[in-house]
Amino acid sequence: MNKKTVRDIDVRGKRVFLRADLNVPLDDGKITDDTRIRASLPTLVYLLENGAAVILASHLGRPRGKVNDALRLKPVADRLGRLLGRPVRMTGDALGPGVMTAVDKLRPGDMLLLENLRFHAEEEANEPAFATALADMADIYVNDAFGSAHRAHASTEGIAHHLPAVAGLLMEREVSALSRLMERPAKPFHTVIGGAKVSGKLEVLESLLSRCQAVLVGGGMANTFLAAKGHALGKSLVETDQLDNAVRIMTEARRKRVRFMLPTDALVAAQVHPRAQRQVVRVGEVPRDWSIVDIGPETVAAYTSHLDKARTIFWNGPMGVFEIAPFAEGTNAMARYIAERTPRGVITVVGGGDSVAAVDQLGLIDQMSHVSTGGGASLEFVEGKILPGVAALLDAGEGSAS
Repeated sequence: MNKKTVRDIDVRGKRVFLRADLNVPLDDGKITDDTRIRASLPTLVYLLENGAAVILASHLGRPRGKVNDALRLKPVADRLGRLLGRPVRMTGDALGPGVMTAVDKLRPGDMLLLENLRFHAEEEANEPAFATALADMADIYVNDAFGSAHRAHASTEGIAHHLPAVAGLLMEREVSALSRLMERPAKPFHTVIGGAKVSGKLEVLESLLSRCQAVLVGGGMANTFLAAKGHALGKSLVETDQLDNAVRIMTEARRKRVRFMLPTDALVAAQVHPRAQRQVVRVGEVPRDWSIVDIGPETVAAYTSHLDKARTIFWNGPMGVFEIAPFAEGTNAMARYIAERTPRGVITVVGGGDSVAAVDQLGLIDQMSHVSTGGGASLEFVEGKILPGVAALLDAGEGSAS
């Protein structure tokens, strides 16, 4: 990674504005997956142990610039406190006289969590005065929020123009892992890609076709490719406006001699409901009023057999409607297989989003080479786009950030 990190600066006695990604899923006010909180701990602990006073900031959900009590960071503060073994003090807002009073009281080794940044519309608008006000709290800026690095917001990009700005340990790990994946993967390099729609992953597919030796497709997006090949798929989700793009992608794969694999069988259901009738059929034999909800066992066997050749595997997107237990077996089988490859020297990278949720549910996160905390950010990185939150940080060769 060619950016300065927290290891390159002296933080002792300094006030550090740490932008983390604590945007965790909530169900009735309770955190259902604390992966992002746990991923933020190494940088936070490093700063505290090295004598920094930490001003921790994040967003949560989409309050759209208005205070929303359901999206306050109190559950995050409570979970973070349990993980750290110390209480986490919070402010009632992200800015204001009360916030500055609390910041002024910070001493080395102290930390303070600001309330949800997105309660202010100026955050997402990257309003210069808001970015300046955030910067006025601190001496140094550390960005560890890879999951938000593709957004040019006040706390991810604007603030970096006012303070020495460096990467946190998570940001460093994310960028390094994804850079290796895209620049120098061990070959053969195979991709497993799923999710609901082709339309959201066209640029990812185009980028991967220039790097991979095989692309294995599942999830709802596979339906659009199958429909483009002439298969009748009952009531399955098909993006009819993407059929031409599907043909183009498959043609490009053939031209580049990339193996492009689609399901040959599927689990179908009369309804997308856990108690619905279901059966496994060939992809060309989907009953008229039924829908594809998962890849079938023959497809799982074919995909895992082909992946035996891979030295690098990138996985993004579930193979079916994995949130419903009876429809999760294809996704779970792929997760277990990919995890088994890691101890055999295969580089296994899970690219954020629902794939991470599936891996986490199975307790397999620690068995992958790298599991990205950034859904959209990891995809845009793979597409080859510049991430504003990364670009704004000091380059490794730039002047001192101390």
